[in-house]
Amino acid sequence: MLIPYPLPHRVTVLGAGVVGVATAWALASRGVAVTIVDAAAAPGCGASFANGAQLSYVYTDALASPALLRHAPAVMAGLDPAIRLAPRLDPDSIRWLLRLLRNMTPGRFRANTLAALQLGLESRVALHDLMARHPLDFGHAAPGKLHVHAGADSFRAAQAMVAAKRAAGAEQAVLSAAEARALVPALAARRDPVVGAILSPQEEVGDPQRFCVALLAVLAGDYGVQVRLNTAAAYIDDDAGIVTAAGERIAADALVVCAGMASARLLRRWGLGSALLPMKGYSLTMPAGPEALAFSITDVARKIVICPLGGRIRVAGGAELGVSDASIAPAALSRLQSAAVSALPGVADFAAAGAGWAGLRPMTANSQPIIRRVAPRIHANIGHGMLGWTFAMGTAHRLVQNMTEVGA
Repeated sequence: MLIPYPLPHRVTVLGAGVVGVATAWALASRGVAVTIVDAAAAPGCGASFANGAQLSYVYTDALASPALLRHAPAVMAGLDPAIRLAPRLDPDSIRWLLRLLRNMTPGRFRANTLAALQLGLESRVALHDLMARHPLDFGHAAPGKLHVHAGADSFRAAQAMVAAKRAAGAEQAVLSAAEARALVPALAARRDPVVGAILSPQEEVGDPQRFCVALLAVLAGDYGVQVRLNTAAAYIDDDAGIVTAAGERIAADALVVCAGMASARLLRRWGLGSALLPMKGYSLTMPAGPEALAFSITDVARKIVICPLGGRIRVAGGAELGVSDASIAPAALSRLQSAAVSALPGVADFAAAGAGWAGLRPMTANSQPIIRRVAPRIHANIGHGMLGWTFAMGTAHRLVQNMTEVGA
């Protein structure tokens, strides 16, 4: 049985990425005095900065799957350019990989995917509620998304998940190759065939870093949220205090940790040291090309996304599991660009791509965020993986609900 529990009066939110600012909003809009703390000089500078920009409320498929298990030998041998595993032999990484393996069964894949779908749909409602109160400018649009399949096996598996997702409240349609090309004429110029596609009309796009900046301005201006940037957390004490690298202690009645990969280090003493493994990804942003792109596209075989974003095109992909270096590898950007040119050659001016971006996404082994109280006054909202932008609003509201419930 759960009984109501009042929200704390003062809460520190550690992290100013999409999860952190969403969490701050969920608290501040309920009257809580919030302070946001982040090591960076600006909000949204980590995994939120230039990710794929897709709000994938319906495409929530877990990383651990029977398909990944069958493909594991190629991944281990470094033969798949889209997903790579960096060998890490420390105990935390080994424990994480064993949990990943346990989640590769058909039953767990389905359960994890549908649980994430429910969270995605909650996030969509929460984001729309926020925008109704504060019309933020972050390039938000709702073009829908097309998952393009070049392999018959992957297309059959996707169709099976469509039925399950529809039963859980998602809107999806199965399209033939001809129907997909009719919706996206640019597919006719791709270098490999299309066997079919899945259309998800509920999917949206938006610039996550612009969202962080815009929402933080609203929080500071309208809700009195205190913002502490350039403030690195060295450790957390038992009383929910952040001790900074400069030796300052930032006190509050409660603390919510939303610090990306740094969360594992900060929450290690509470048993979360092996909860997260970094997955490095890349993106490129460039002018649109001569072929108009009305839908956001996911190329399933290449594991890349291509989406229209405020008059430009963003391409994102890459899954380097266990890599903790966020520096940009030119070869990885080159592979990403080549994959996008092969997938949809006319939709972008690929020669005019910017410098590119790389970031570390904090993955859990079951692709489920961790939203819970880890100590009497300390809470975690971490592990959003490749769907941090999608899940941010939903997990923020779940976190607040968790803070107001205790077991009787």
